[in-house]
Amino acid sequence: MTPVSSQRLFMVVMEKSSQNSLFDTTLSEDSITSKGKILPPLAHLSRPATLLEFVGHEHIFKSYPYLKTKNFPSIILFGPSGTGKTTLARILALNSGKEFFTFNAVLGGVADLKKIIGAAQEMSVKEGLQSVIFVDEIHRFNKAQQDALLPYIEEGAFTLIGATTENPRVSVNKALLSRMHIVQMKELSPDDIYKILIQTNEKFGINLDLSLLIIIADFAGGDARVALNTLEAAGKLTQPTKEEIKLLIIENARAFDKGGNRHYDVISAFIKSMRGSDPQAAIHWLAVMIDGGEDPVFIARRLVIFASEDVGNADPTALTLATSALHSISSIGMPEARIILAQATTYLASTYKSNAAYLAIDHALEFVRSQATIQVPDHLKNHPPMNAQKYLYPHSYENHFVKQNYTEVPIPQFYLPTQEGKEDGLKKRLEKLWGHFASKI
Repeated sequence: MTPVSSQRLFMVVMEKSSQNSLFDTTLSEDSITSKGKILPPLAHLSRPATLLEFVGHEHIFKSYPYLKTKNFPSIILFGPSGTGKTTLARILALNSGKEFFTFNAVLGGVADLKKIIGAAQEMSVKEGLQSVIFVDEIHRFNKAQQDALLPYIEEGAFTLIGATTENPRVSVNKALLSRMHIVQMKELSPDDIYKILIQTNEKFGINLDLSLLIIIADFAGGDARVALNTLEAAGKLTQPTKEEIKLLIIENARAFDKGGNRHYDVISAFIKSMRGSDPQAAIHWLAVMIDGGEDPVFIARRLVIFASEDVGNADPTALTLATSALHSISSIGMPEARIILAQATTYLASTYKSNAAYLAIDHALEFVRSQATIQVPDHLKNHPPMNAQKYLYPHSYENHFVKQNYTEVPIPQFYLPTQEGKEDGLKKRLEKLWGHFASKI
């Protein structure tokens, strides 16, 4: 009995029996279709049905031994794509003897979610069966969707399994997170991928040469789905070569995940490479972002920030260059924008560096926020009082400079110019005008 019919926005799946029948099919030419129906992808057909068949992740069963029990708690499976989160959720539900419902957080709304919850409750009342509800991409849930789950998780109406590629400590609200356990799944090793390929290669009679399986495992990037999709495609070729296998897998194995953890990791590596004056590494990470489909305007904005934060007055032309790059890229777009990004990146990575201006404003803000309202000296006011000290106009003096107080009370030296690039000239001028001027090297 299916308690909730399939709808366009969500899917309900109930696992009642072993999935051994899935493994009776091979990928020969005669079995690409079965009774006129196209078979699911190999990555789906080859899903293991038991914990014994589940390859990799031995660490999680040592760290979270309750996963092997029938009454495991509500959990969030957190890990990269293709590491087996959905497969593990199915196995845990099957092992527990509970009904299994699935919901995709991208496709469904609160009303759809409540229908599934209602179906699980009905199953409990009418048939005395407990349920597992699996929410794929749980990080996509908005606050209303997450709040809708809270009372049910609190009372144990069902076991919730969430799956996410993003850190749930950031993407899931604290109220829901406090009621669940995070199970972190690491990227699969090439050895793990190779074991999966060996099993599938034999079970489905693909008979791809073992040397080609090694190539697939090495280039899959820890993603079993990518590896199995490549195996499926290779099984349809006549005596595929190593070069053909590499072409099949490399393009699809590269992951970027705009907006996800890798997005932030790569932009971090990009910025730190420029800060470290390594143009080779910087251009490398720029290429990774461009290949991954990163927004070129986003990259250009980070270049503008970098020009002030990390180059600063050591090379004032850097900000002009970065700003010009941002303007040009906004007008031109890809693929030509890659050339402008490359020019700005290599220049900023290669030029002199100073974060003195960046530190100066942060120190000044910290000082201002620790004080009461700071008064402007009378002689600096727009309309000074009659008895105010006279303001000395610097242009009327030699070298266009005259010593006078520009604050009412003594203040720290916020700006400490370095000896890097053009900032060295600023440092020497300030020391000449004001006498001893503290600096950092």
